[in-house]
Amino acid sequence: MIAPLSHNRNYQALWGSQALSAFGINASTIALPLLVLAVTGSPATTGLVLGTSAAVQLLVGLPAGALVDRWNHKKVMLCCEAVQAIAAASLVVALLWGVASVAYIVVVVAVMGVCTALFEPAEDACLPNLVPDEQLSTAVAMNSARGFLAQLSGTAAGGFLFAVGRFVPFAVDVLTHTMAFFFLTFLRMPPRKVRPGPEGHLGHEIAAGLRWVWRHRPVRAIGLLAVALNLFLAAYFIVIIVVAQARGVPSGEIGIMGAMLGVGGILGALSAPYLHRRMSPYLSIIAVFWALTALTPLAVFISNGYLMGALFAGMAFLVPTANTTIETYQLLLTPDELRGRMSGVIGMVTGIAGAVGPALGGLLMEVVSANYAILLCAAGIGAVTLLGTVNPTLRKFPRHAAAVVPLRTAREQEQQVEP
Repeated sequence: MIAPLSHNRNYQALWGSQALSAFGINASTIALPLLVLAVTGSPATTGLVLGTSAAVQLLVGLPAGALVDRWNHKKVMLCCEAVQAIAAASLVVALLWGVASVAYIVVVVAVMGVCTALFEPAEDACLPNLVPDEQLSTAVAMNSARGFLAQLSGTAAGGFLFAVGRFVPFAVDVLTHTMAFFFLTFLRMPPRKVRPGPEGHLGHEIAAGLRWVWRHRPVRAIGLLAVALNLFLAAYFIVIIVVAQARGVPSGEIGIMGAMLGVGGILGALSAPYLHRRMSPYLSIIAVFWALTALTPLAVFISNGYLMGALFAGMAFLVPTANTTIETYQLLLTPDELRGRMSGVIGMVTGIAGAVGPALGGLLMEVVSANYAILLCAAGIGAVTLLGTVNPTLRKFPRHAAAVVPLRTAREQEQQVEP
């Protein structure tokens, strides 16, 4: 009989450490646009700064995934937590000394982006080795709940902490990364199913990861649709933050507004294991697209932060179910020695939207009215939804990885691809 995840000490160590880390990240993330706006007063500059992390992840995502497949996953995660704590501490010092320029903030955000690009593939790659295959979908759903819990608590705290002092959210980020580092030291990684082979040319290893993703149509289709959807969503959220501040919504209320996204996500994550079993993969994925299409235009009529938060909660509810369907399929399908590269490719793809989206949102606020900016983002989301609805690959999205291809090692796959 398989023990429940609550008795899996390794999974609990990983989950708890990242709950702490994500709390600090969300507290500082909601404070970051408020900080840049206070320093520059420019929505466009705010969008560019927020897009820096995603741009860095886009640039280093592919080599990061390949390096993760070479290196010890636990050591990668520990180093990332340590570097993020140091980077956040340097920003606190710069703010206290009054020398935190936009350029310096960009450097700190870029360092954080590199750490994220390395940490996420390392966590993804080690997860199937920490939990049995039968519990993987539940673990993915609980990781999603963790992210939304941090979104709820960290974002709510970040707005209030910023009101106390500009440096305070980032000081909290230092503390949480330090605590996350401590808890990760208790993680005991089982031996990898396939040991990494001799280090070869990094470019060839990256190409192997790209070929793996491209060969599998469901993974490829989801990636392309995710780029387009996340592009408009990233623009939408920066538009909403700027609009809320322009309409006189207090920073604390903006924090609660963002935290309500976490409320919807937590409720959705708790429901995700049940919905994942009851809904077809196609329905669980496309339902998110249609929910976003229906809800995003409503922001035109909302000027209250609490009502906007309720809208965010509705937008987030079905996201964990879709993520559970997609991520479980990807992790079970991908051989152990390629999971870092698979995660790196997916991160790079979504990073395209994350890098361009905030800049697009800031630009829209510079050239059109607030309501037009909201409606343009909503129209883009609607167009992506229509494409996803009629996409034949998405309509046939398999429930199990084994329904598509038997799990073979990457070396066996390479023998079929290369002469």
